[in-house]
Amino acid sequence: MTAESFERAPHAGAGASYAAAGVDIEAGDRAVELMKEWVKKTQRPEVLGGLGGFAGLFDASALKRYERPLLASATDGVGTKVDLARKMGVYDTIGHDLVGMVVDDLVVCGAEPLFMTDYICVGKVHPERVAAIVKGIAEGCVLAGCALVGGETAEHPGLLGEDDFDVAGAGTGVVEADRLLGADRIRTGDAVIAMASSGLHSNGYSLVRHVVFDRARMSLDQQIEEFGRTLGEELLEPTKIYSLDCLALTRTTGVHAFSHITGGGLANNLARVIPDSLHAVVDRSTWTPGAVFDLVGKAGQVERLELEKTLNMGVGMIAVVPEESVDVALTTLADRGVDAWVAGEITERGEHTTGATLTGDYAG
Repeated sequence: MTAESFERAPHAGAGASYAAAGVDIEAGDRAVELMKEWVKKTQRPEVLGGLGGFAGLFDASALKRYERPLLASATDGVGTKVDLARKMGVYDTIGHDLVGMVVDDLVVCGAEPLFMTDYICVGKVHPERVAAIVKGIAEGCVLAGCALVGGETAEHPGLLGEDDFDVAGAGTGVVEADRLLGADRIRTGDAVIAMASSGLHSNGYSLVRHVVFDRARMSLDQQIEEFGRTLGEELLEPTKIYSLDCLALTRTTGVHAFSHITGGGLANNLARVIPDSLHAVVDRSTWTPGAVFDLVGKAGQVERLELEKTLNMGVGMIAVVPEESVDVALTTLADRGVDAWVAGEITERGEHTTGATLTGDYAG
């Protein structure tokens, strides 16, 4: 099921002790016990073994149904969004962000996420806090259809403050070789379909924190009318996980490529999957970015181009599909509760154009 464990050291003998150095093994063991129920929820039939092993096991014989299985791997973290979780004392959402950052990178090439491992580094183990983080990771894995097969919780006294922590994760997926998605499939006339983000996701928080705290002097418990909730609640909104939605598109349409809109913004990330001879044109007038993007821009006097190269501006995932697949794609996503729309098209690349360009002005 998982190799979730707590970092230990050799017996220290009669003088100095691990506990005296600031590492609480008992608290670590308690955290592992508390997280068991959540890890169990992520089980897939291919996962073997039990909690506390040294490695997570996944039965690779399940890949025999593939003609030529390609394994995909991705790793990521959540960035400075963890600082907001710490300040708010809310730890059970940050795991959704971690899973989303990893599995939605995997699915870009058409890969089904199979399993993840996590790494949680803390200044001091607070068992309930660690278990809450793992709960969020497990819930995210359930949404992504993958298993949580391993993890590590490490206590680093002296390097991190007692309430400080960070999280990272790695994931593995599989795709049939002849169904691998990417730039080589994209053709002139393909449609660019945008899928709405749930908010900021997990990118650009260094800019966001600088704007709202240092420049605007706002507080996390400040009620924001446009949000219908507090600033902190808006900023902690979990990253939307698109992996199963994207996989559904691969089954119902001839989708050519996906682009996960993370750090660098929409144009830069979309350009990563556009072939050198082609160009993606995205029309801003097809959507209205959420209120949080407007707040960051106005409160920090951040120019639009700076916002666009830092934040997702309301689009978390892009699908590039043949024109004849547009209606089926939009219907598939709508049936799955995903807000999606045609945001642009693929054209021939001109002499002075780059991989992707945003044109027009945002609606509203």
